[in-house]
Amino acid sequence: MHNERKALIFGLSAVLLWSTVATAFKITLSYMTPIQMLAAASVVSVVVLAAIAAVQGKLNALWPTFRRRPGYYCLLGMINPLIYYLVLFKAYDLLPASLAQPLNYSWAITLTLMAAVFLGHTIRRQDWIAAALGYFGVVVIATKGQLLSLQFDSPLGIGLALLSTLLWAGFWVLNTKNPADPVLGILLSFMLSLPVSLLLAGMTASWTGIPWQGWLAVSYVGLFEMGITFMLWLSAMKYTQNASRISNLIFISPFISLVLLATIIGETIHISTLIGLSFIVVGLLIQQRKPKNSKQPAAST
Repeated sequence: MHNERKALIFGLSAVLLWSTVATAFKITLSYMTPIQMLAAASVVSVVVLAAIAAVQGKLNALWPTFRRRPGYYCLLGMINPLIYYLVLFKAYDLLPASLAQPLNYSWAITLTLMAAVFLGHTIRRQDWIAAALGYFGVVVIATKGQLLSLQFDSPLGIGLALLSTLLWAGFWVLNTKNPADPVLGILLSFMLSLPVSLLLAGMTASWTGIPWQGWLAVSYVGLFEMGITFMLWLSAMKYTQNASRISNLIFISPFISLVLLATIIGETIHISTLIGLSFIVVGLLIQQRKPKNSKQPAAST
């Protein structure tokens, strides 16, 4: 059942929570390697999602859900969280968060196109304009305003951040077509990838000497970036009839994130970042505007 009001509420809630995680990423990466961060945060996410499923009385349906499509859920788990977060955390490890985050946010452009191809969503002319402005803003941020030279702080970091957008958008397109309960679907993805991430972490890094600050930060990541917020965003995507309208809400988040990164982490916010975000916001406003001759639907009660 589509309900654009609920989709907007769920989408905005997810965006506000995601606004805080760039800071948590950088704090955690100062104590852990990317694979350690993934493994520890995944443990927290599995516990939280399992608790939610238990409270909702859905936990007994977990095994039957997996048995119906085992290969499908294994694929989802390998894409996200395993590969996606390894790529994303490494990008954050190589780049300042104020650069890595806007680059990762360009996945909304990819999602708009993929939703049209695989979900049959309509792309309006204003969606194309919004996508172009948003992507141009991301390029301005990534190059720090040096558009002609196209010089980046870390080419590998930039490449990984852009690769993460393809993985993230692809995961959500696959998950949106999943008829199973979203709580169980996300829980299965994390459960199936957890043994692999724990094994890789155990083989490549030591868990000794990590202070409580690192454990607290990674727990926050597991709770709000990789746990509860997934549920909010997936609910938004299932309620909406226009994936691009909801996905472009994520461009609100960098403004909050920049404030947190500057005040908590102490990162320098370049003027080019603010200019790039201005292009993104203009695109967002254009995308959200409705035609003057469109009829407003009656408000649901």
